[in-house]
Amino acid sequence: MDKIRNRIISDEATIFSALEKMDLERVKMLFVFNSEDVFTGILTIGDIQRAIIRKSELNVKVRSIVDPDKVYCSPEDSREKVESEMKRLRAECMPIVDSEGRLVDVILWEEVFGNAKPEGREKIDLPVVIMAGGKGTRLKPLTNVIPKPLVPIGDKTIIEEIMDQFESIGCTKFFISVNYKFEILKFYLDNLEHRYDITFFKEDKPLGTIGSVSMLKGKISTPFFVSTCDSLINQDYRDAYDYHKSNGNAITVISAVKRQVVPYGVIQTGKDGIMTGLSEKPENTFMLNTGIYILQPEVIDDIPQGEFYHITDLIQKVRSKGGKVGCFPVGENAWKDMGDWDEYLKIIGR
Repeated sequence: MDKIRNRIISDEATIFSALEKMDLERVKMLFVFNSEDVFTGILTIGDIQRAIIRKSELNVKVRSIVDPDKVYCSPEDSREKVESEMKRLRAECMPIVDSEGRLVDVILWEEVFGNAKPEGREKIDLPVVIMAGGKGTRLKPLTNVIPKPLVPIGDKTIIEEIMDQFESIGCTKFFISVNYKFEILKFYLDNLEHRYDITFFKEDKPLGTIGSVSMLKGKISTPFFVSTCDSLINQDYRDAYDYHKSNGNAITVISAVKRQVVPYGVIQTGKDGIMTGLSEKPENTFMLNTGIYILQPEVIDDIPQGEFYHITDLIQKVRSKGGKVGCFPVGENAWKDMGDWDEYLKIIGR
């Protein structure tokens, strides 16, 4: 079918290759077929994220994680029923599968409802802390003139893009940690046509990647997001929050999955230089820290006041006390590091 050609994947493909394809095609769903071109099911980004959280290896074949209980419609179903199911599920498309399991059609949302958006899922109104006090040294010379949060992306700035993404899921209250060129940042945000609900809090000296949050003790009583001022992720953060709650985490780190291939044969040796193994072009998979977190409010009490303190220090402290620190995975290409020159130039089309 031409309309889903770019979304088809073999059930022999690996989880990682499915994640890469979703990133490449900018989609959150793939149609899985076996070697005989028989439809076996739909694979969603949620299926992949749940598999990674369950510690499935990324070289596992996608057929092992396809959910057999997903809802499809049959050729006998009326158009009204198809539309009703799509609305109920907020589904971007509905496979039409016959009694023998063959995919006979796919109804796309825009074919039925045009440009109307699916009714949104329930929004969450959690506080968002944005760490915006750094000097942005990786983006010099731009940041010699303006603070990193005001580096432009199209018609907006980095910090507006970040706040707009959180506002889209219902978050309305922002706490912005500031230091470098604070006056310029405040003047700009205070004079925007769109007014954000912002509380600024200023560190008098650099306090690391999380130290300034100690100033929010007593001001936040719910779970909250923490974001650096250079990370943009193509992800509905409500999924990460659902995971955070259901897993009982004290801290959740939103992590980008990255695969690295060594383009050579790698030798393992033992005593006296005797070879013990040889791997041809081995692959390693890493979970990269994107700089976006969800924290329970009581974790603020673990941040020493007025001291230089990194998020890694806080994570170690929470774990040493028996608190859960979880990782919510996203695709490598879903994460844009706006503080990196090469990445920034790609995004602005240079």
